[in-house]
Amino acid sequence: MKRLFSSLFGGSSKPEKKDEAVRSKYMPAVEVPIEESFTIKFTKQGGKFIYCESKKESIEAFKNILSENKWDDCEMLCFDSKLQERFVRPSITPTKTNLNARFFLTTCEFLVAHDGSLIMCAEQIANHKLIDLPENFVIVAGTKQLTDTLSEGLKGIKHKYKKNIPINITSIKHFKKTISESKNSFLTYGLPIKHVYLILVEDY
Repeated sequence: MKRLFSSLFGGSSKPEKKDEAVRSKYMPAVEVPIEESFTIKFTKQGGKFIYCESKKESIEAFKNILSENKWDDCEMLCFDSKLQERFVRPSITPTKTNLNARFFLTTCEFLVAHDGSLIMCAEQIANHKLIDLPENFVIVAGTKQLTDTLSEGLKGIKHKYKKNIPINITSIKHFKKTISESKNSFLTYGLPIKHVYLILVEDY
């Protein structure tokens, strides 16, 4: 998996085209790896993707996100105390009550390769609706959370929490794009559109 993400994001190796040249059009389509499928669909919708090989790299990635957006001396909404402690910064004030904070730091349940969406539930967003949360999301997840379809993700939640299945299960898949990209996005009209950074950590 490390090799795949390295090739997707600046790796030096070049894809081999020899097999493509001799492959018959009547042969079955080549199955795209789940990691690649998710990444392509997530970024195509406007999501910003950062792959990290370690938790240490994820902290650096978080610092870079703050710097890129000039998020200094502002509030950060975060319901997860452990996550908050891991990414604490002197210039950021954490809050669990201000839904108008500059950005929302959270985890998620699953990353869906089929449509590039992210499944969340009450464990991440409490009893709030996506539309009521800050416009900017910074989501931290692990490569083990990748799944093929939404239904598989829902099964995973049932298995994970067993008899205490969380409420408020939802998915986020409409990410903020540039004005020119969003002009004809009538299919997303009325839906909560967020500016999403995904920090994906190997074996998180």
